[in-house]
Amino acid sequence: MSDNTVLAQVRGQVGVITLNRAPALNALSLSMIRQITAALLEWRDDAAVTAVLMRGAGREGKASAFCAGGDIRFFHQAALAGDPALEDFFTEEYSLNHLVHTYGKPTVVLMDGITMGGGMGLAQGCSLRVVTEHSKLAMPETNIGLFPDVGGGWFLARCPGRVGEYLALTGQVLGAADAIEVGLADVFLPAADLPALLESLTDQPMEAGEQVLAAVRARGRPVGTAALDVHRASIDRHFAAASMPALAASLAADGSAWSADTLSALRQRSPLMMAVTLEQVRRARAMSLADELRMERGLVRRCFHLRPGAASETVEGIRALAIDKDHQPRWQPAAIEDVTPALVAPFFESPWPAHAHPLRGLA
Repeated sequence: MSDNTVLAQVRGQVGVITLNRAPALNALSLSMIRQITAALLEWRDDAAVTAVLMRGAGREGKASAFCAGGDIRFFHQAALAGDPALEDFFTEEYSLNHLVHTYGKPTVVLMDGITMGGGMGLAQGCSLRVVTEHSKLAMPETNIGLFPDVGGGWFLARCPGRVGEYLALTGQVLGAADAIEVGLADVFLPAADLPALLESLTDQPMEAGEQVLAAVRARGRPVGTAALDVHRASIDRHFAAASMPALAASLAADGSAWSADTLSALRQRSPLMMAVTLEQVRRARAMSLADELRMERGLVRRCFHLRPGAASETVEGIRALAIDKDHQPRWQPAAIEDVTPALVAPFFESPWPAHAHPLRGLA
């Protein structure tokens, strides 16, 4: 199975997983998902491993990344070819997300640099989430005609106020201070301190996983002021709107530069998938993680099959961003105001009966 895109080693009493696809910003392939899953399952039952640490490989002189997300070029190619591996990808990725969230041992993630989409899905289930001055956290899926998956509905719904809706719809990038402020990170460390942190965790006895967590927390540094704080009241007001048209109207009536910029950003994203995303996040507030992941699995199936092939919003969004790179997606419908409840509802109808759901085994 190994193709060196994931390096899994036991160092001392800590299992270290390194995403090793640096030229692609450690974007996840199906092979990587399977290798991470295999390592976690092996170490979960190994008494010699007391904790797990996940990190991303870097490139000298290049921007750092923990994981930029899933391999969207693969999504595009597989969707157009009818490749069944696309179904395997999402089933196994969401199962891995659930495994991380419910893992029986402490887990630490180093979110140094770009941590988006699938990277957030891996990171948000960890016991301790470390950010640096290079951290850039986001769930930007609406920009490619998708929704914030990998448990995104569940963890964004648990951000304070209406921050979850704001992050899910806009794909806003968060730095370290904002990530900690809204509950998507725990500890700030300068990036230059990470090698020494890893050495200290792996060259000293760590007979209990709690020792690993305490050692990481002890190295934490103060972080700056959260830039998002100044807009929190506006976010909570506008992003509480009952629908996407109402939300857009609320921003338009505000008159501030921030609201104008926010509405302009929303106008670039898939109107249909923003409406789906708003419904997803709000449903997720009352759901367990397992049920939310099951809902997402149905949603992603609908993204590629309600309108198959090139007609899919997701295939079109990826085409515009990553394939043709014309940044001119042809969204259908084209405007927020043209999305009706009848277009959104089919996304939330499960393609499978409960007994045949691909994620029926999640507890």
